[in-house]
Amino acid sequence: MIDIVVPTWVKDAIFYQIFPDRFARSIDAAPLENLQKWGSAPTNNGFMGGDLYGISDKIEYLKELGINAIYLNPIFQSASNHRYHTHDYYKVDPLLGGKKALHKLLETAHNNGMKVILDGVFNHASRGFYQFNHILESESGSPYKNWFHIHNFPLNAYSRSSKPNYEAWWGIPQLPKFNTKNPQVRQFIFDVARFWIEFGIDGWRLDVPSEINDDSFWQEFRIIVKKANPQAYIVGEIWVDEVKENASRWLKGDQFDGIMNYGLTSACIAFFVGNLLDRSLVKGQNHEPEHEINAAEFSQKINTILDRYSKQIVYSQYNLLDSHDVARFLTIARNDRRILRLAYLFLFTYPGAPAIYYGSEIGIEGRRDPDCRRAMNWDRSTWDIETFEFFKKIIAIRKKYPCLRDGDYKSVFADPKTNVYAYMRSINKERIIIILNNSESVFPVEITIGDYVKDGTKLTCLLSGEDYIVKNYKIYGATIGAREGVILRSTL
Repeated sequence: MIDIVVPTWVKDAIFYQIFPDRFARSIDAAPLENLQKWGSAPTNNGFMGGDLYGISDKIEYLKELGINAIYLNPIFQSASNHRYHTHDYYKVDPLLGGKKALHKLLETAHNNGMKVILDGVFNHASRGFYQFNHILESESGSPYKNWFHIHNFPLNAYSRSSKPNYEAWWGIPQLPKFNTKNPQVRQFIFDVARFWIEFGIDGWRLDVPSEINDDSFWQEFRIIVKKANPQAYIVGEIWVDEVKENASRWLKGDQFDGIMNYGLTSACIAFFVGNLLDRSLVKGQNHEPEHEINAAEFSQKINTILDRYSKQIVYSQYNLLDSHDVARFLTIARNDRRILRLAYLFLFTYPGAPAIYYGSEIGIEGRRDPDCRRAMNWDRSTWDIETFEFFKKIIAIRKKYPCLRDGDYKSVFADPKTNVYAYMRSINKERIIIILNNSESVFPVEITIGDYVKDGTKLTCLLSGEDYIVKNYKIYGATIGAREGVILRSTL
């Protein structure tokens, strides 16, 4: 039996995901030609010029919001705006400012108490990757021939009318798949992973790691990364429906510390968005829910998700509502800011590391890729200030009360008729009860709480300051508005 040891800082993390080309353009950035206008409709091939210096310039903004961990989409040299087509794993893309810009960002982030993890794309490279380009030129005579899965020669890498004659991610010729059975390839990837950890990054988010279908590869990867920094976070992009299947294969303590919790995302869409969902926004994706669910069904799903793994893993999950790969949650919720805020209220009072995809806190919308990758809006006069202030408040509450980060989780009330769901976080003598009214009706609070809180206990709402009372094993108090929630705290 393996002892499961995860980084101690992750349960306390508030992640902020940044798509570098679209977040901020530095005032000191070198002038570039042929950039899209900032804020114009995103395209698959266009660049808007965001860079790592720009992110450093916005650290004060992230501090204001309450962020203490940053996840960056790929930053290595590439010919794509998303940079999943890696040319050189040892070079930070010059359009992002190069290695000096990353050094400055790490220094600035660390000096402000923030961790930084990078996107590791190790399943595939690109046609511009040197070793693959060598095969293009030298064909069967290339010493790098076995770095990839080549079927025959010459390589059919640029035809638009026929499939590539080598293994490529989803058959996309731009993304030749590494042969990770090759010891040279394994060592190359492990060296890259170690290099950037030693450079100062705080972990890796692994792109499509399940496609490297080899436990020994990821076991070796973990050993190397953890030797360089035992507190480095390794999180895998594993898309699973946590009710029907799970990621336990990778979460036994010998591979990943956590996964991107899309199973939780799916449950949140099914409950909070429900019958408002425009299925065209999620159709065919692994986080697409089968159907809407009520509070009781949501409670069951959450309990299933929580019971899947050890407590260490549960508290080390990367919990998200959206990302660069999916339509934004606000758009999925038909731009209902109440639903967005209620879902994030849940996320920030749930075990694991909550994550914000850049701009969600100010009301940025976006349909499926590439529309979900819009430029960050820095004109505060156009922000949804109510939502922004709400994010600041719930982040501050999570950071203030250890109960919301370290405490046990228990569902205590789930009514399918009113669609009200309540759960408790507890640690030592502290109790925090969260009540979510996921309906269009005002809810007069009268819910059975059992003997988890003593009769006569006064509960104070951390959002509004209003008081609630426990009598005869029930909570009584002010009404909760439609699509609103409360966070009630007591100390026994």
